[in-house]
Amino acid sequence: MEKKTAEVNLTSMMEFVLLGFSDIPNLQIFLFVTFFFVYMIILVGNGMIILITMVDQALQTPMYFFLSNFSFLEICFVSATLPRMLTNLWTQRRKISMFACATQMSFVLALGNIECLLLTVMAYDRYVAICNPLHYPLVMNHKVCVQMVAACWITGVPVETGQTYQIFSLPFCGSNQINHFFCDIPPLLKLACGDTFLNEMLVFIAAVVFVMIPFLLILGSYIKIISTILKLPSATGRTKAFSTCSSHITVVAMFFGSGIITYLRPKSKHSSRADKFLSLFYTIVTPMFNPMIYTLRNKEAMMALRKLKLIA
Repeated sequence: MEKKTAEVNLTSMMEFVLLGFSDIPNLQIFLFVTFFFVYMIILVGNGMIILITMVDQALQTPMYFFLSNFSFLEICFVSATLPRMLTNLWTQRRKISMFACATQMSFVLALGNIECLLLTVMAYDRYVAICNPLHYPLVMNHKVCVQMVAACWITGVPVETGQTYQIFSLPFCGSNQINHFFCDIPPLLKLACGDTFLNEMLVFIAAVVFVMIPFLLILGSYIKIISTILKLPSATGRTKAFSTCSSHITVVAMFFGSGIITYLRPKSKHSSRADKFLSLFYTIVTPMFNPMIYTLRNKEAMMALRKLKLIA
């Protein structure tokens, strides 16, 4: 009997079960088909943005350089969660090893942080373009743009690798069932034994540094941008200036809104259903709508697609 108990405890320590959407068994096939098509839309849509920014000379600008990097990041971000979710929905085998779970968490958190930083850089690009247009070619030259993107990637990865190590250094006991569709911090902390206060504080600090501060910087940039736009003498100029920012504002609102609620709301307010819904929003919905937002509302991107005969 003791040997059997030891085996159960060892199993719970070495692997987890991602419950995902197992609470709605009748919709498993429907969810698989839906998420599969969503994944294809994300890959094709963001891939098209990368393609047109590479081949069209008219899009060889800092704004589109950042956008192509953002689209590549979106593909990486969604690929950290959706393939595993699709496999679980198709096979109904929901087990995930501790190493795979830690790897997935590390990728999701790091890519999420990089996305926050890159959206901040994109806001700065719009700020310089609208508020200091004469200095724009000098300030946002290609070397500076590459350095900014590299800084986003270099900053985001080590912090979340360390945080993932801290989370998985905790002892896990009792249930090994993660009530989520990927390995995320809030549901994993619920399974940890002992005092998790330090880990929760580190999560909060990381969320403030990588989510709240970038969001406030973006907000500050757009307050200054809007103030400058309203001072423009011509209505045409104001409309054009607003149109170059509207797509970015939409993506920022979708991504940061769900991210801030997920990681900065009090622990007592967390619920598995709400966490899954919010996570779907920033891991899947935003990457899916990103290509539509940036192409359908952008004349230059639409022209580039027509040149390549990707649309009628």
